[in-house]
Amino acid sequence: MSERSRGLVIVVEDEPTIADLLKLYLERDGFDVLVSHDGDSGLDLILNRNPAAVILDVGLPGRSGTEVCSAMRSAQNWTPVLFCTARDDEIDRVLGLELGADDYITKPFSPREVVARVKAVLRRSTATPVAEPQAELSMNGVSVDSSTRRCTVNGVEIELTPTEFDLLVFLLRNPGRVFGRDELLTDVWGYSSAVGSRTVDVHVAQLRSKLEPAEIIRTVRGVGYSVDERAS
Repeated sequence: MSERSRGLVIVVEDEPTIADLLKLYLERDGFDVLVSHDGDSGLDLILNRNPAAVILDVGLPGRSGTEVCSAMRSAQNWTPVLFCTARDDEIDRVLGLELGADDYITKPFSPREVVARVKAVLRRSTATPVAEPQAELSMNGVSVDSSTRRCTVNGVEIELTPTEFDLLVFLLRNPGRVFGRDELLTDVWGYSSAVGSRTVDVHVAQLRSKLEPAEIIRTVRGVGYSVDERAS
């Protein structure tokens, strides 16, 4: 890895033209890039090379992209994952997010947009506040420390993706306030609602599942989400 690199990105994409284009744009922006064209070798690269982020196609030879992501999370590998796929089916999109992906983009896409998404995910995963006045937050047995990016439920540490962690911290810093999906996309994801409000719903559902038995996230029908001690 070069001294001035932004980090290593592994691109797992079976279409050489697309893989080469992503590699070109990522390298232009200062990233080191390794490319794999199938799921099995891609998973080996991911588990052995410790990348900063992964761009993962869904329709791969061998293991599918969703199988690769599932294997990563089962191995307690929480490297940020951005799914890229030609599929625009809502079921595929939700499945990828439920497996622990941090973002999702469909083909055809702008390579510049993919690079921007990678940078946004990395900002969330590497952010380390200095002298943060609210570094430690807690509610109903859920505790987070944004300086170490650790989360515990009733004293037991749980693993969250970078996006799940930042979503939880954002809500905990604003207890009782209800945020609409578009607001959360802007404030947590860092870009417009074009990514799709369903993304927020899936991440909230994942958070609720991981935070059990604690219940702090409240749905305000027709408006959005908040955290407070009355959640049920």
